[in-house]
Amino acid sequence: MASHPSPKRAVESPTIPDRLYFKIGDVARICKIEAYVLRFWESQFPQLKPNKSGTGQRLYRKRDVEIALEIKRLVYGEGYTLSGARHALGQARHAESRAAASSAEPESGKKRDTIVATVSRARAELREIAGMLGTAPTPQQPVRRRPRVSPAPPATGSLFPS
Repeated sequence: MASHPSPKRAVESPTIPDRLYFKIGDVARICKIEAYVLRFWESQFPQLKPNKSGTGQRLYRKRDVEIALEIKRLVYGEGYTLSGARHALGQARHAESRAAASSAEPESGKKRDTIVATVSRARAELREIAGMLGTAPTPQQPVRRRPRVSPAPPATGSLFPS
């Protein structure tokens, strides 16, 4: 068995333009596949989820285009079935997240200490505020309130007061 893929299965990696969003036709052109294949892949690969505009137009991000190219490489270049490509893509994402988590462990310890210190300070301040609110106020002179409605003038029997 040959360890290299056959020349007809070799897939070159195209350059992705530096844009925020790509329409499905743009992605199809970049990947050199038909748009209906991309729509089918969306149903088969949970990682491939483009946003949709208000009019229903699919808007792929650069990361979505990279995923589509990876799927194409696995299926057409490496000869994976869709199920195998889905599994391989899931394993690759899982391995990336594990590597990112292990490299971030020293930082996460520092962040945790900072968070614990902040929460401790907030608790102390809240206890102080609760203590202030819990003390009984000193008795003061009662506040005289004015009546809301002025009293009606005494009835004189005349429509016009003199």
